[in-house]
Amino acid sequence: MAKKNKIIVIGGGYGGLKAVAALAKHETNHITLIDKNAYHFMQTDVYELIANEKDFAKVSVDLFTYCSGFDENVSFYKQEVLNVDFIHKKVITDTQRFSYDYLIIAVGARTKFVKSINGLKEHAHGVKALHRAMYFKQKFEMSLFKKVQESGVTCKPLSIVVAGAGLSGVEIAVQMASFAKEFYCSNNFLCRKLNIILVSSSQQILKGMDEFLVKKSQKRLFDLEVVIKSQTRVVSLTKESVTLSNGEVIAMDFMIFAGGIEPNGLIYKLDLDKNERGFLTITEALHVKRYKEVFAIGDCATLYNHAKFIAPTADVAEQMGELCSKNIMNLIQHKALQRHNIKSRGILIALGRRYAVGKVAGLHVWGYLAYFIKKAIEKVYFMQLDRHSKKGCHKIFEE
Repeated sequence: MAKKNKIIVIGGGYGGLKAVAALAKHETNHITLIDKNAYHFMQTDVYELIANEKDFAKVSVDLFTYCSGFDENVSFYKQEVLNVDFIHKKVITDTQRFSYDYLIIAVGARTKFVKSINGLKEHAHGVKALHRAMYFKQKFEMSLFKKVQESGVTCKPLSIVVAGAGLSGVEIAVQMASFAKEFYCSNNFLCRKLNIILVSSSQQILKGMDEFLVKKSQKRLFDLEVVIKSQTRVVSLTKESVTLSNGEVIAMDFMIFAGGIEPNGLIYKLDLDKNERGFLTITEALHVKRYKEVFAIGDCATLYNHAKFIAPTADVAEQMGELCSKNIMNLIQHKALQRHNIKSRGILIALGRRYAVGKVAGLHVWGYLAYFIKKAIEKVYFMQLDRHSKKGCHKIFEE
């Protein structure tokens, strides 16, 4: 029997799963996916999870059943990768070592809890990880419930601070405001007081984005009575308040921090070239600079197109996963590597129940139409993963 190409993928995110699916089409490959979590978390749907439009089963896919859905040439190991020996081509986990011929690093990024902000890590929440999103969802619902209990007594406003007015911060603020408004009104509760404060270090929200999307998003925030604090930032917080750089102190029930990201912990341990922010630097063919057989994709790597920085998104990660799979096959077949021409194929911003704005194929869309397009894309993505997961589930239980 011919020797199979041993390919390891570290990380079951958007880019990692795209690479697994592409490489699994070749019978000469054996792909090993390693992740410390047993599930793939669809971060683009986290806002619907928080707003009760989806449960956690609809924003995650079991990696055991997903990998079992391929034709015997994909394996999944729920283990934490501690380091990589690039000289001897070995991935070192908390329980064993795996040899590889080709390696894809796709571990993503995490919320950066800035050390200079006193109390941030202790009193703020992030939502990039599923367990953090679930914890925040429960805390949000319990806070709403407590306000209902207070109806007719004191009924102090529920105050939520969202730090960071980029894409994540805006979507979180709008979804919570939209959900709370509908929750209170549709259930005829007397207590309907909710304050959501969005803190932006820039003059405008969604810095660097298309002007049309910015204006539509600002109007939506205004309509939902979200307060925007511009040109200021969080400098410290306690369990009950946030202090801003302009000296203002805001009482709050809890805070979501969406002020930036950093590489996941593994990246700091790897002996590879990185930029000033700690993210991996890669070539135009997506492999790391010192090892042609090692590729880095998704949020853990910095990508440029003609010297222009490409913002990390699920769409970009998937394109990277597809190209790095092609280039691994090019290496195997002794062909020239393909340089990337990756760019954003569009953007859709969720702005509350059944409303979104976006730019797709160069055209602006908004309202229910944009929401419908976003839902269609998400459904197709989930169905692709679910198909393999169902096949794997049947295979496991039939054995």
